Amino acid sequence: MFSRCFSVLAIACQKEYYIRTLGVFMEEKAKKQKTNEPVSPLMERLVSLAKRRGFIYAGSEIYGGLGGTWDYGPLGVELKNNIKKEWWKRFVSYRRDMYGIDSSILMNSKVWEASGHLKNFVDPMVDCKKCKGRFRADKIDVSSGCPTCGAKDFTEARPFNMMFKTHAGPVEDSGAEVYLRPETAQGMFVNFKNVIDSFHPKLPFGIAQIGKAFRNEITPGNFIFRTREFEQMEIEYFIKPGGWESQFDYWLGEMRKWTEFLGIAKGVSEREVSAEDRAHYSKRTIDIDFEFPFGKEELYGLAYRTDFDLKNHIEKSGIDLVYYNEETKKKLVPHVIEPTFGVDRTMLAVLLNSFAEEEVKEGEIRAVLKFPARLAPVKVAVFPLVSNKENILAKAEEVHGRLKESIDSVRWDDIGNIGKRYRRQDEIGTPWCVTVDYQTLEDGTVTVRDRDTMKQERIAAGELAGYFHKKLSQ
Repeated sequence: MFSRCFSVLAIACQKEYYIRTLGVFMEEKAKKQKTNEPVSPLMERLVSLAKRRGFIYAGSEIYGGLGGTWDYGPLGVELKNNIKKEWWKRFVSYRRDMYGIDSSILMNSKVWEASGHLKNFVDPMVDCKKCKGRFRADKIDVSSGCPTCGAKDFTEARPFNMMFKTHAGPVEDSGAEVYLRPETAQGMFVNFKNVIDSFHPKLPFGIAQIGKAFRNEITPGNFIFRTREFEQMEIEYFIKPGGWESQFDYWLGEMRKWTEFLGIAKGVSEREVSAEDRAHYSKRTIDIDFEFPFGKEELYGLAYRTDFDLKNHIEKSGIDLVYYNEETKKKLVPHVIEPTFGVDRTMLAVLLNSFAEEEVKEGEIRAVLKFPARLAPVKVAVFPLVSNKENILAKAEEVHGRLKESIDSVRWDDIGNIGKRYRRQDEIGTPWCVTVDYQTLEDGTVTVRDRDTMKQERIAAGELAGYFHKKLSQ
């Protein structure tokens, strides 16, 4: 109900739209959805900025929203694509032992039977008998009472399968049932033989992909942290049956390096997952947690899946998915190390880690997103000092055009005075602003302003591309 009221209010009060922050909306929505996860002031301010500046919008907002869904705006999709692009370069393109694929979201239902998801992909669910609120039993303290009404009268915990079911074809009978995939991993396992037949890789080698997954979460929440539609960057790394420990440690090290590259390593910690909490396919799992404002929660995961998946697919499909070792002339079923990276959770961690509010002078606070330059959705903004002088405007357009030929994501901005433009670019995380002014017409130099230090220097316009390329490579 609050979502519908929020939409009506936003439309009716367009001039004060920015006042109704998405953070406040989110906090109220959380209450209405009967969760007990508080939204911090930091999250409120960040979500408000994300909405206002075109990073992330509430899904289906004009119709009151749809719980657990979010849309990425023009800047959000750029940031998201930059994260995926850097991940793909690091873990696929720059490696000789990795093969990238893009498997289908819809798969034969027998895949999920073989993988164990039809039986084991469940969360425990309880209902409050008084207010009818529905909760994940492992996310609330039942003895403390219902988070919504305080009653201590709950149903018994029961398993709830989180897979979305639909039908393929014109007839909706049991034979047409299919599921939206809850993970990307199975697409790599069912294509294991295809990759071997096409490329004849030597062990160890990996199959990687980036793609959507879907989980019917009982209580989605905390912005884009827990959603029903999300994206994964995932690797299935196939190894010989013995000596998995060294490969596990290697991939843990690679995941640590990735968090350092993103600039979020200080907020990261590692947690050994106990046997009773591990997924049904895992012999060892380490969760890489991040210190979110709502608590320390899982960001990434590293699992040793043994030969569980390939053996089950061999049994259920009847297809020979073994690997032939050319050196030993023997067949074997490889074991698997699985590093999993959530795209949306990475987005949230990067946004939170980059967000800052600084006093630039007495009484003036600037909000700034200090993204690593390679991740920034806009790398450079070009300003004409004034937009009503044709010679300055023409020169600025020339500078802008040349930069766009060699630098990704160059933006033009001529709205408002220079101070307001700087603040606007700070809020979206633009590392450098270039101003074309009267001195440019005299000596060909422009002002380059650094986002983080706010210092300015004069650079020859013809040297800008090289200057920024050097900065981006550091």
